[in-house]
Amino acid sequence: MEIYVGNLAYATTDDGLKAAFAEFGEVTAARVVTDRMTGRSKGFGFVTMPAAEQAQAAIDALNGRELDGRTLRVNESQPKPREERRGGFRGRGGYGNRGGYGGRDDRGGYGDRGGYGDRGFRRESRW
Repeated sequence: MEIYVGNLAYATTDDGLKAAFAEFGEVTAARVVTDRMTGRSKGFGFVTMPAAEQAQAAIDALNGRELDGRTLRVNESQPKPREERRGGFRGRGGYGNRGGYGGRDDRGGYGDRGGYGDRGFRRESRW
């Protein structure tokens, strides 16, 4: 069973997290989630315990308990909801939903801000 552990202190390590859960049974994995850019803890992690009854005992005992000066929030991990992925800039042309080059509704430019479309600048031919 995978267990979510929230409100971790930034100083908590994978080994420290594993040790806290090991007193309740076998721990196959313990991971503190870190920011990719800075390497700093994001304040939560996951612990995997193969025996469901041991995992539930750990959840019941550690939820609300203090670790490294912070009160833990411990519960069964829920699968992350999958969002529909769309290509481009959030599924529409240009910047967000404001159109793009050429705009929309003959407004021209970058979305609704005027510019390169049919509005405004027109050069008449003299010949």
